[in-house]
Amino acid sequence: MIKKTKYIQDTKKLLGQLPTVEAPLPEYLYIATDNARCGKADLYIKEGDHVNCCQMIGMRHAAFFDQPIHATCSGTFEGFERHYHRSGKLVNFIKLHNDFKDTMDPSVKERSDEEIAKLTKADVTQILKDCASVGLGGSSFPTYVKMAIDAPIKVILINGIECEPYITSDQRMMLEHPDEILKGMMLLEQIFNCHDAKLCIKKKHGDIISVYDELIKRFPNSGLSVAPLGNFYPEGWEIAMFKNAAGIVVPQGQLPSKYGIFNVNVSTCFGIYQAVKYNKPIIERNISISGEGIVHPCNLRVRVGTPIKSVIQLAGGYKDPDKPKVFILGGPMMGASLPSDDTIITKTVTSIIVLNPVNEKVEPCIRCGSCVLSCPVGLEPVQIMNAMKVTPVDKERVKALKPLNCMECGLCSYSCTSKIPLLDYVRRAKIIAKLP
Repeated sequence: MIKKTKYIQDTKKLLGQLPTVEAPLPEYLYIATDNARCGKADLYIKEGDHVNCCQMIGMRHAAFFDQPIHATCSGTFEGFERHYHRSGKLVNFIKLHNDFKDTMDPSVKERSDEEIAKLTKADVTQILKDCASVGLGGSSFPTYVKMAIDAPIKVILINGIECEPYITSDQRMMLEHPDEILKGMMLLEQIFNCHDAKLCIKKKHGDIISVYDELIKRFPNSGLSVAPLGNFYPEGWEIAMFKNAAGIVVPQGQLPSKYGIFNVNVSTCFGIYQAVKYNKPIIERNISISGEGIVHPCNLRVRVGTPIKSVIQLAGGYKDPDKPKVFILGGPMMGASLPSDDTIITKTVTSIIVLNPVNEKVEPCIRCGSCVLSCPVGLEPVQIMNAMKVTPVDKERVKALKPLNCMECGLCSYSCTSKIPLLDYVRRAKIIAKLP
C-alpha cells in the first residue's frame, strides 16, 4: 500500500551527541566576491594591502540591496582565485594570507546591556546591514531587508527544527549557546515591541527542550517559550512551522509579516545577538561533516573562508579515498551537489556531506502516486515530469501545473518507487514557468 512519506532515515543520532570543536585556522582564507544573490562587487583594497579581521573590504551589489564584504582574518590580500561556491558556480574569491594574529578591526566593539536596551528597530537594522547579517539556515537572505517591515509583529519564531538528515550544526548551537540565543530572542522582542518569542524544535530533542525550559525561568514575564513540534519532514518548512507553532496559516507566497510573524533560523538569531553586542560580522559558523565517505563525522566551528579540503582532513579524510565521492553542501534533500571538494566555507554552509556514489537504476513510472501523496504543497510531480518530456515544451501547460509553488524539499524523488529524479524535472519546470 502506498502511503504518504513523512519520515526520512535518521542518520544523525550519534553525530548530535558530539560537541562542537573549534577548527584551527588555515594559512589562507577565501572570501567570495559574488554569490547566488549578488552578481557584482566593488573592492576597497588592492593586492598587497594588509587587512584587519572584520574589516569591510568591499561591497556586493544585488538588484535591490547591497551587502558589505568583510575579511575573516587579519593578513595580506594576495589576489584572486576561482573556486566553487555553495551555489555550485565557479566564482572569484579574495585570497587572504592569514598572519594568525587575528587583529580585530576598530569597528568591533562591545555594547553594554544599557546601550542595547536603548536600541530601536531602525538602529538594529542598520547594525545588521553594516555587519552583513544573512539567514544562516541556508537562505543567505539579508536580515536587514527582512527586518525592514512596518507591519506589527505578534509572534517571533526561531527555527531550530533542522529537519534534514546528516545535519546537527543547529542542534549543537542550541545546546552550546543557549544564553546568546535567548538574549537574541529578547532583543527581537524589544525592537518589534512583541511579547511572544518561541524557539521551535522537534519533540524528540527532549534534552534541548529541558535546557531551555529551565533557563527561561530566569527571565520571568519575558514572553519566551519553547514550541515542541512534530518529528516529521519537512516540519522545518516555515509554512508548516507557522501553523504548528503559532496556529497561523500563511498562504504560500505571502510575507509572514503580513500575518504578524517574524521568523529566523536559530543560528541567525545567535548571529544577530553577536552583531548587536559586539558589532561583529559573521566570521565563523557551526558546520556538520558527515556521510559514509568520511572517516570521522564531527561538528566543527569553522572560520568563514576555510577551504573544505582542509576541513575534511580534520574529519580524518575520506574513507576509500581512491573511490569517487558525492559532495553535498547543506542537507541531502535540499542542498547543493558540487562536482568536487574544491570549494570554500561561506556563511551559509550548514554542513558538508560526503557520500559514496550509488548507481540506482531508474525504472518507468508505475503511477503509484507516492510523489503526489507526499508533496507538502499539493503538486503533481509526475505530471510536471510528463509535461517537461514533451518536445517542444508547452509553456502554458507547465505553468498550469504550478511548479513555482515547489519548496524543493525532495520528497517526490525520495518517495518514488521507480527512483525517478522528479525534483530535477520540477526545478527545470520552474525555469520554464518564470519565462514571460
